[in-house]
Amino acid sequence: MPTNTPRLHAVPPRIGVIADDFTGGTDIASFLVNGGLSAIQVTQLDEQKITTDVDAIVVSLKSRSCPAEEAVALSLEALRWLQQQGCEQIYFKYCSTFDSTAQGNIGPVTDSLLDALAQDITLLCPALPVNGRTVYHGYLFVNGVPLDESGMRNHPVTPMRDANVMRLMEAQATGRAANIPCFVIDAGVQAVQQAIADLRQAGYRYLVPDALNSTHLETIAEASQTLTLLTGGSGLAGGLASVQTRGSSSRNVDASEAGKPANGGKTVILSGSCSVMTNAQVATYAAQAPALPLDVAGCIERLADYVSEVAEWVCQQQGALAPLVYSTAGDDVARIQARYGAKPASAAVEAFFAALALKLAQHGFDHFIVAGGETSGAVMQRLQVGALLIGPQIAPGVPWVRAANAARFFALKSGNFGDERFFFTAQDFYQKDNK
Repeated sequence: MPTNTPRLHAVPPRIGVIADDFTGGTDIASFLVNGGLSAIQVTQLDEQKITTDVDAIVVSLKSRSCPAEEAVALSLEALRWLQQQGCEQIYFKYCSTFDSTAQGNIGPVTDSLLDALAQDITLLCPALPVNGRTVYHGYLFVNGVPLDESGMRNHPVTPMRDANVMRLMEAQATGRAANIPCFVIDAGVQAVQQAIADLRQAGYRYLVPDALNSTHLETIAEASQTLTLLTGGSGLAGGLASVQTRGSSSRNVDASEAGKPANGGKTVILSGSCSVMTNAQVATYAAQAPALPLDVAGCIERLADYVSEVAEWVCQQQGALAPLVYSTAGDDVARIQARYGAKPASAAVEAFFAALALKLAQHGFDHFIVAGGETSGAVMQRLQVGALLIGPQIAPGVPWVRAANAARFFALKSGNFGDERFFFTAQDFYQKDNK
């Protein structure tokens, strides 16, 4: 484990985070760090105890889209490990668009964590207003559009056909869900605490607070500090960081220095996401930089040879702008899934990007910009990155991070995060910052 994490105070970590994918882990870690807390992100669990003084430990799993029973087992293993590290409050991090199916995995994992912690109630707070995710009367909106009318409606893995978080949760979990409406949040911390107590008394298990802005998130965070388990996106975690650092200037340090990317080296962009924003980012970048669309048939039918061919192409494209390799998007998704099946096609793309990242690392590439949670997980696992030091934020929820065991730097981007020029910004960020 690393020893160069910022040392702030010799107390056990206050927050232990279980993130259901790798981009979600860097997302929440960046909000904690920006809020003034120190954090380390762990991608491989082992018996060694983390001895550095950090306020939060983030465990990144690859459990968002796997079978529910596997997600539960992975999450409980992470919980036990975090408890061994002395974490006092547990945070289950999922996507701000509540990515899940009727079977899970958010519901089953939340239930298993509640049972393991002997708790009877928790919050569901996917809101992330800075990225356009808000909750009103329990309905989740994306940039002002109901979730089920947004680009998430036709997500290839977790299509979201309902915007009501309570209904979504009750369909995949074992208890009842209730909304804490906006007027209660506006009334302040005591009003929210009373609502939590009343709803607990009424037998509700999952509470969905409305949140339209950062002030709402800070109110919710302060009101829920005594809850052992919290769940949600990274917005509430940012609220927790703000509450915990309030009035404590000694902890408001630039913790992001630990993961600051280095100048020089070789950069590649790997995009496995087919989200609306990533499609726009790919189109914007490909208009000015070398870009290669992925041949899914090559991934499935001749993986090793195809990886070598693409790696050779990437090595030949080194110039002012990093080369981009991206998975097929748009109407081609349906065609590919019809030919090969959705899961085999998705697994083949992940296997390709993982193998390509390893081969490029062997060729000296040390800056990897990766779009998509599943793709990021596959790349990090293949490169055997066990822990990450959190660096400065490129866009809300997307920091640069550094492998703790090697001089390799990563920008792991959730599909819909960042603006259309994100791939340019990510490169300009460290090139300009380190000149």
